Amino acid sequence: MNYFSSNFKLGILGGGQLGKMMLYDTRKFDIYTCVLDPSADAPSRLACDEFTIGDLLDYDTVINFGKNVDVLTFEIENVNVDALETLEKQGVKVFPSSKTLRTIQNKATQKLFYRDHDIPTADFSRFAYTSEIDEAVDNGGLSYPFVWKSARFGYDGTGVKVVRTISDLTDLPNVECITEKLIPFKNELAVIVARNAQGEVKTYPVVEMEFHPEANQVEYVICPARIPDTIAKKAESVALKVAAEFKHVGLLAVEMFQTENDDIIVNEVAPRPHNSGHYSIEASYTSQFEQQIRCILGLPLGNTESKVAGVMVNLVGAENHTGNVVYKNIENILAMDGVTPHIYGKKQTRPFRKMGHVTIVNKDIAVARKIAEEVKRTIEVISE
Repeated sequence: MNYFSSNFKLGILGGGQLGKMMLYDTRKFDIYTCVLDPSADAPSRLACDEFTIGDLLDYDTVINFGKNVDVLTFEIENVNVDALETLEKQGVKVFPSSKTLRTIQNKATQKLFYRDHDIPTADFSRFAYTSEIDEAVDNGGLSYPFVWKSARFGYDGTGVKVVRTISDLTDLPNVECITEKLIPFKNELAVIVARNAQGEVKTYPVVEMEFHPEANQVEYVICPARIPDTIAKKAESVALKVAAEFKHVGLLAVEMFQTENDDIIVNEVAPRPHNSGHYSIEASYTSQFEQQIRCILGLPLGNTESKVAGVMVNLVGAENHTGNVVYKNIENILAMDGVTPHIYGKKQTRPFRKMGHVTIVNKDIAVARKIAEEVKRTIEVISE
């Protein structure tokens, strides 16, 4: 198959920032791209060859879009899986597969998958509705503290809450959910596994994630993680097992906890490019976005090693700011060594909305981390 400067069409469901960054590389390779997104202002609209406005969860919309492309992928999990399954039966190549996405899309089925395949993960309970949790606590089947997670449609801190008392349950939506044992951990780690249809597999270095205490969003991603080699090898081996059990094609970001006892347990996975791999645009020989294209087209995988240490800072909307976005002091961070901002193209900001990220590269990870803090202090994502 000739993918380059040809009639081949790659379809992407979702036109957000992940799609936009993937399109940097389809442009580089001159691969024809079609994007479907519900918003006329989606970040990907300018970089693709064909842009279609439509609902990603609507069966007919996804079918009509998908039947006109040769390979279909997605940059967001909230898409109509029944439509993907039908398209596969009609001969459209869908990577990652509808089967993988169906399992991952629902946190309860995702957790059962880990249990069934002997993948280490926190103990959990399933509930058809949040309102059933009270009874489980009263009966002694569940004790505080625990983590509540909505089974579907959670993202970036939405749909996750640490529950310490009964009052923490009051504002939660009454939906299908899971509760997980609250695990004391030393580090939150992530490994991105790349796997193509031929079964060639590579992993990116283990990264360490530092979270914002209130927003439950990643503030810093640090590569390489500041952990012993033995722990890094253990994390890599768990991530490889997860990807192998899913028979995954594409990128799989595996988020993990390093427990107080140095065990590695899987938190959750994302079957697409991921926040924990953004640093790779500047710091790696092959960015995660180029690698995703190589994976889903069955091309040889690129070198996943880092050229230099990298730290990624998320740019999120400042609290108390909603409206037309302004990146205050962006010139100041551009004056710093090794600093590259990525602005996603969302015109409207709101508190904690992901608006961009900044990569800081340096030979010394400690120096990069220090500059990252200065970047965080300097730039502000505010409204006019």
